[in-house]
Amino acid sequence: MKAVGHYKSLPIDDPESLVDVDVPEPKPEGRDLLVEVRAVSVNPVDTKRRAAGAKPDELKILGYDAAGVVKAAGPQASLFKPGDEVYYAGSIRRQGTNSELHLVDERIVGTKPSSLSFAQAAALPLTTITAWEAMFERMGISKTGAHAGKHLLVLGGAGGVGSIAIQLAKKLARLHVTASASRPESIAWVRKLGADATVDHTRSLPEQLGGEADYIFICTSTDPLFPVLPKLARPQGRICSIVRTLKPVDLAPFQEKSLTFAWEGMFTRSTFETEDMQAQHELLEATGRHVDAGTLVTTFKENLGRICAQNLKAAHRRLEQGHTLGKLVLEGF
Repeated sequence: MKAVGHYKSLPIDDPESLVDVDVPEPKPEGRDLLVEVRAVSVNPVDTKRRAAGAKPDELKILGYDAAGVVKAAGPQASLFKPGDEVYYAGSIRRQGTNSELHLVDERIVGTKPSSLSFAQAAALPLTTITAWEAMFERMGISKTGAHAGKHLLVLGGAGGVGSIAIQLAKKLARLHVTASASRPESIAWVRKLGADATVDHTRSLPEQLGGEADYIFICTSTDPLFPVLPKLARPQGRICSIVRTLKPVDLAPFQEKSLTFAWEGMFTRSTFETEDMQAQHELLEATGRHVDAGTLVTTFKENLGRICAQNLKAAHRRLEQGHTLGKLVLEGF
C-alpha cells in the first residue's frame, strides 16, 4: 500500500524529509480497526514529530487526523464494523495516518458526521479532542451552560485548536469569549466563529483585556506568557496550555490568586491506554451529533490535494512558517 514517511529528521526543504513509500498492509488485532484512509489533516504535532526523527533505518509514518471507511475489524472490536465511515486522531505510539490503510484502536474513533465530506471531517478530531478535554475536563468548564457568562480568554484563537475552542465555548458552554488574533484575516476568522472580542498578542494583553478572565486557554507558545498570566486571570481562575514549555517556569506568582494550571495532551489516553480511553470515542460521537445539528462547524480551510510527499511537505512548510487559519487537509492517494 502507498504511504508517506521519513527515515531521519531533516529540514522540510530536504528531498528526503518526507518520501513516498510502499509498505505491507497491516492486520487488525484486538480492538483494532483497519481503516481505508480517505482524507487527513496536518497539525503542528506532525512537524514536531518529524523534527524528533526516527530510529536509524526505521520508517516512521506521520499523520494523526484521518477520516475514512472501516475495511476490517479485530476480533474484539464491537463499536464499528466494515463499511462504517469514521474519523479520529490516532496515536503517537503507532504508525500514522499518511497511508492508504491504517490501524487504530476503536476506543478513540468516532462516527464521521454524515453532513461532512471526508476532507471536512478530517479537519476535526485532534483539535476537537484537545479543546474539549482542555476546557471541559482540565479546566472544569460546564458543557451544558452552568458557567454561562463567565469569561474565557483563548490565546492563539485562529489556529486549529483555538478555532474549535471558540465554538465549544460559545455554543455549548455559553461563555463570553475573547480570542487573540493580530491580522485582519485572523480577526475576521475568530469573529466568524463566535468570539465576542479580540486582543492582539503582539501588544500588552492586560491593557487590552480590560479586566480578568475566569479561564485562560493557551494554544500558542507558552513560555513568553507565564509572567503575564497572573495579571490576566481572575482570583481562583483556571489556566490550561497545550504547548509545553522549553525552559523551567516560575509558578509562585500563581499562588496569591490561588490559580489552577493544567496541561492538556490529547494523546495521553491512547499513549497510556488509560481506563477512560473510550472517552475520546464518546466525545467524537457527541461532536458528530453537534456538527450534524449545525451547532458546530468544521474548521477545514484548504485542500492541498492528494496525500503524497510533495503535498505533505507543502503543508509542513506552511505550518512551520505559522500564520495558518483553520486546518490544511489532503485527500485521496
